[in-house]
Amino acid sequence: MRIQTDFLVLGSGIAGLTFAIKAARAHTNRKILVLTKTVEGESNTRYAQGGVAAVWDHEKDTFGKHVDDTLDAGDGLCRRDIVEIVVQEGPERVQELIDWGARFDKEKDSGNYDLAREGGHSEHRILHYKDLTGWEMQRALLEEAKRYPNIEVLEHYFALDLITQHHLGHMVIRVTPGIECYGCYALNKQNGEIDTLLSRVTVVCTGGTGQVYKSTTNPVIATGDGIAMTYRAKGRVENMEFVQFHPTSLYNPAGENPSFLVSEAVRGFGGILKTAEGEEFMHLYDERLSLAPRDIVARAIDSEMKKRGTDCMYLDCRHLNKDAFTAHFPTIYEKCLGLGIDPMKTMIPVVPACHYMCGGIQVDEFGRSSIRRLYAAGECSSTGLHGANRLASNSLLEAMVFAHRIFLDTLDKVGQWSFQENVPDWSAEGTTEPKEMVLITQSIKELKEIMSYYVGIVRSNVRLKRALDRLYLLYQETEELYKTTTISPQLMELRNLITIAYLITRSATHRRESRGLHYTTDYSGKLPFIEFSVL
Repeated sequence: MRIQTDFLVLGSGIAGLTFAIKAARAHTNRKILVLTKTVEGESNTRYAQGGVAAVWDHEKDTFGKHVDDTLDAGDGLCRRDIVEIVVQEGPERVQELIDWGARFDKEKDSGNYDLAREGGHSEHRILHYKDLTGWEMQRALLEEAKRYPNIEVLEHYFALDLITQHHLGHMVIRVTPGIECYGCYALNKQNGEIDTLLSRVTVVCTGGTGQVYKSTTNPVIATGDGIAMTYRAKGRVENMEFVQFHPTSLYNPAGENPSFLVSEAVRGFGGILKTAEGEEFMHLYDERLSLAPRDIVARAIDSEMKKRGTDCMYLDCRHLNKDAFTAHFPTIYEKCLGLGIDPMKTMIPVVPACHYMCGGIQVDEFGRSSIRRLYAAGECSSTGLHGANRLASNSLLEAMVFAHRIFLDTLDKVGQWSFQENVPDWSAEGTTEPKEMVLITQSIKELKEIMSYYVGIVRSNVRLKRALDRLYLLYQETEELYKTTTISPQLMELRNLITIAYLITRSATHRRESRGLHYTTDYSGKLPFIEFSVL
């Protein structure tokens, strides 16, 4: 089937839905098509617990403080102009979401917003809804999106490849000038057919890459599809070595995918990191103790676990007020009780888990990628905001700001771009049904093992070399499957994950220094100049 739409949005998280709503309001006569590979609302957004950072209390907080905190966390690789844009435009975007129905917690006495503080922040500026902030923001966006008849959400559609001049028979390489995106091919998971979706504008909002690791707080859909598709389309991807590991996912010996996140806001609320013996240890690593930036805390926990030969560290909340704790963190409290852990009596076992990709599709200040008519927003993009390490609760803010900026940039351009009618339909000639699905599932397990052991929180040249060698074998095996068997979501996710793993590992080999989230035992110091890793 061939489908034409004015705006094609890949992903239904906060970035995708914010853009879709704005486009629908401004272009009532144009069609906005939103693709999601599961059901609407299943995205990284809904799993965000902590909140969204914005300068709200102007008596105590300033844009300058938020900018400085972001730059400090980014360890010298943030683009200051982008940081200032996001920080200054952020409160207006948050207010829009509030106007669309998002509810953030307020103080009972004053009625003012209950602003939390998280690691790396110098002030209380985190707006939140209990410990379900992402869920609440997603709910408000879905309700608002339903008001516009020109927004259509296609559920259970898996985007396979971006369509460019390559599909018209032209040679396209990474330095080819004027590469254009005409839409994408997508697998309808309900009938198994591959549709050709043609669009004037394509916006990639496909979220993160967490499933490339064994332990991650990301949902199972976070397989880096948008980044992998853009890389295959010869678009620029950067800073993939900067993978953020959240310091405190809930340790569950039985295993869990995704890992349950114990929000950074718990430490902002007064939770203290300790050893099994109840001894504090963060003073050995940073003067900000348990509220140091995530890269520092994650490495500290990893270091203590290795030194002591233990499977986890602990978060002590026993000294906190029970009523206040359960009011702020009802989901975390109930989850712990379900595992036999009462946070008011027993310390919470925690372990770092892959949480956020700071790199991604290289975009400018209006979300434009290196491919014309192709934009990106949210976790799949690399705007320059996060640098070498994301400041807590800046991600939802970034997604809203850049969704708005993409909307502004496409406001007049969409009418200037026409459909490319000569695009051929997908050809599955010569392929057959896979005989053994175990070939795919086992390769995914092997990939996660490789990345977790060799390209994790602490890296080395030897580990990275071994990872690249193993990944190349997986790549060869998977490409042979891709050429000879019919398309399945599992095969495409494996293919995308291998691409993401390669990009992370290759970028890590290029960065011959320890900076932010990239820590290597071979290069302890930082280079005296700033560089971006672009692939």
